[in-house]
Order: sequence, then C-alpha cells, then structure tokens
Amino acid sequence: MPNRRKNTALASITLLLLAAATASSDPGAPSPDLSSQKELPTGRQVMDWVDERDDGDNSVSQLKMILIDKRGKKRVRTMRNITKDRGKDTLALIFFVSPADVKNTGFLNFDYDDADRDDDQWLYLPALKKTKRIAGGDKSGSFMGSDFSYADMSSPPLDRYSFTLMGETEVKDVPVWQIESIPNEKESKETGYTKSVNFVRQDNHVLIRSVIWLKKGKRLKYMNVDKLELIDGIWVPTAITMSTRKGKKVLHKTRLEVSNVKFNQPLDEDVFSIRRLEKGL
Repeated sequence: MPNRRKNTALASITLLLLAAATASSDPGAPSPDLSSQKELPTGRQVMDWVDERDDGDNSVSQLKMILIDKRGKKRVRTMRNITKDRGKDTLALIFFVSPADVKNTGFLNFDYDDADRDDDQWLYLPALKKTKRIAGGDKSGSFMGSDFSYADMSSPPLDRYSFTLMGETEVKDVPVWQIESIPNEKESKETGYTKSVNFVRQDNHVLIRSVIWLKKGKRLKYMNVDKLELIDGIWVPTAITMSTRKGKKVLHKTRLEVSNVKFNQPLDEDVFSIRRLEKGL
C-alpha cells in the first residue's frame, strides 16, 4: 500500500490540486445556510482528510499541458513526471519532452511537510545550460507560461492557512463540502493569493474545484477537475483545467492531462538531484 503524505488543496500535478466559488460558479454568490445543520466537520477537519488521503508513492506518469490563449490558440507540451515520498516530504521531478524548444527543460521540487521550512525548487533551462533556483519571491510567477504558478507545484502545510466550512452543496450531483481557505501573511506574499474557496468531495475527500483570489490585477484563477479515475485503488485527477479570469473575461487557460500513471515504481532517491535534473531525459 502506498504511503500517505501531506497533500493540500493546491498541489497536485503530483498534486495539486485547484473553478467555482460556489456551486453556481459565482464567486459573489451567498454561502449555504448552516443554521439548520448539525454535527458538521470543521473546515480544518475536512482539509485534514484531504491532507491524509492516500495519493500513492513512487509514481511515474505522462503529462500533456495544453496552453490556450484568449483567442483560443493552443500550444501543446508533453512531460514526464516522477514523484517519491521521503517520510512526510515529497520529491518530484518533471522533464519536458516536446516540443523541441522546451525539450529537456527540467523542474525539481522538494516539498517539505514542516510548516517552518520553505520548499526547494529548481528549474533547468537547457538552452542556457543553467539551473535556476526558484526563490520565495518568484513562486507566484507562471510555471512555463501556464496558469499554474510555481507555488501551485507544491503542497503547503495546513498550518499556514485558516479554514472555514462555508456549507454543503453538490458538484455534478456529488455531495461536497465548501471550504474557505485564508493563507497567513508569509504564504500570501509568496503565492500572490489572498484566499481560495475549495470544493471537497464527501465520499473520497478529493478536492475537485477551487477559485483563487489573486492580489494583483483583480483576477481570479479557477480550477476544475474534469476527470477523476481510480487507479490501483487511488483516486487520481487525470484531467484538470486552470483558467485565469478578470471579471467574466477568460484571459488564459491551461488544461493538464495525466496518463500512464504507475505507482510503486523502483525509484532511487538519487534520481531527485540537480545533477540528474541537468542530465535531462
């Protein structure tokens, strides 16, 4: 059985995990009335269940990233993703396979469970033959031109957030909890987010929708899990859409498709190193 690890709402390409503030997809819509509800979990309890959900270990997968601009023009990138648990921490390595202009670009992420320790991230650019460390102040930036930021590539510890249960509702006829998430000052500064509203399935504790408020530009980011599959007993989001909007206007969106997911692979920890990152595929 794969190990359990910390896995919050925001992360999971390995991860990740982040499209409507309420069931009506309207961030300004009123929250459900909780006055008649009894014995509901707290927001933190729900997020603990998300956090503790079995998301597999020693996994490899193929990724397709589709970038769609406001005119509908598409760019497609393919990647190979490798992840491994190290205790409560997670190591992840992503290599871009195509097209040629990004081939062998690599991203290495050390996702720490300790709330007092910042994650380590490095990006290797083969054209420059240079590895760049992603500093905390840069984590709000776009990951390779997508609607995912570098901050979205990690799962921050729950203790950096305060959670409030807004109510119970349904998404595509499936009961969900609606949770407001507020980052602390340090986390907000690094991620560029002021809050998010998340929708967590009650049956399997998978986060399937989220809307995120950005500090700059009066923009919102919407995430929706379009496809969820049970692979080797583990629920895996295999199609995710993240869009950036200003008002009703969609500025850009990214669709991420995950395939050929395999767990319990023989992965040595030495694979997750800057030396391996710079070696490429």
